[in-house]
Amino acid sequence: MQARELLDRLVGFPTVSRDSNLDLIDFVEEYLDGFGVASTRVPNDDGTKAALYAHVGPAVDGGVVLSGHTDVVPVDGQAWDTDPFTVTERNGKLYGRGTCDMKGFDALALSAVPLALERGIKRPLQIALSYDEEVGCTGAPPMIDHMVSMGLPRADTVLVGEPSMMKVVTGHKGGIGYKMHFKGFEVHSSLAPTGVSAIMMAAKLINWANEVNAENAAKIPSNLAADFVPPYTTLHVGTISGGTAHNITAKDCHFGFDFRIVPGEDIGDWQARFLAKVAELEAEMKAVRPEAGISAEQYFHVPGLVPEPAGKAEAMVRQLTGENASNVVSYGTEAGQFQERGYSAVICGPGDIAQAHQPNEFISVDQFQQGEAFIGLAGGHAGKVTHVKQCTHDNRKPRIGDVKDAC
Repeated sequence: MQARELLDRLVGFPTVSRDSNLDLIDFVEEYLDGFGVASTRVPNDDGTKAALYAHVGPAVDGGVVLSGHTDVVPVDGQAWDTDPFTVTERNGKLYGRGTCDMKGFDALALSAVPLALERGIKRPLQIALSYDEEVGCTGAPPMIDHMVSMGLPRADTVLVGEPSMMKVVTGHKGGIGYKMHFKGFEVHSSLAPTGVSAIMMAAKLINWANEVNAENAAKIPSNLAADFVPPYTTLHVGTISGGTAHNITAKDCHFGFDFRIVPGEDIGDWQARFLAKVAELEAEMKAVRPEAGISAEQYFHVPGLVPEPAGKAEAMVRQLTGENASNVVSYGTEAGQFQERGYSAVICGPGDIAQAHQPNEFISVDQFQQGEAFIGLAGGHAGKVTHVKQCTHDNRKPRIGDVKDAC
């Protein structure tokens, strides 16, 4: 299959994070098997989802990992002009859920397999496809750990193809998220001091988040944080529910609480500070009613991606794209999880992140074609020859589409 055909097939699987992705994994497994490439599944605890990785080429260290996720966000409540799970081309754009984030890159990565085999690569190409990236990057760590524990030859470079408009991204924020449950004690609101309102106590934690955000915003950013927007760690509550009636102190309050942490700051320090505040509020609640309390269940932990001095991944991608600007992003990706486990990692992929999660999500045909050219070069980097070299007659930098001796 060509890359565009692969995109059509992948988008056709409605792999929303709340649902299974096994039909897509079955397809990828069969596709790879058709080229004689064995793949390994890493299922989740209940077997309803799986990550998959594969190794193409000789069993030696070095080479490139092409990393993507298979899950997409829901389309519920969004006004789509086309079927979100069918790729529709119109006015130079490819519409469909996941075309941009990030089945476009997944399709390109899979299309690199026959290319690598045809070239007779001397260093391996590895494919790594995860699940549940959209709910906290929870599917990649077990996959990466399995790759390491099974003795898969170690790659020099991990390329995470999140949409970056083919710009080289060397840093992103880390993140932690908690599912919060404040358990209060119900009394009539006229007797509020004798009960505990879960909502009003939760509001104290939320107000603390606002105060910390203001403190962070007032600080001078560190060198590692200065390029981020915003250039500081943020605390956020996105959803909240609770209470029974307007005249009863709330028995329960549920909400999500997350941190986006700039590189250079320790996630563990933020965890300790947060849990200390939670313990302080819980003690205040129990002083009124011992039955009251707070549950804080951590449900995601994503380390930041830190720029690597003389990093192999960055060097390779800059060589292939000719892109020299310094780029960072405030969202988290699996790149930080690969880096945490000792891999050199970088982000570079086709499409605009502004289109991710939107109704009528799309990737432009031009971006998809640029990504296809780039993947061809990356495959060459793992192969016999270097497919990009510096032009000497005009000192211009190599660009996507340049090939050896083509200047």
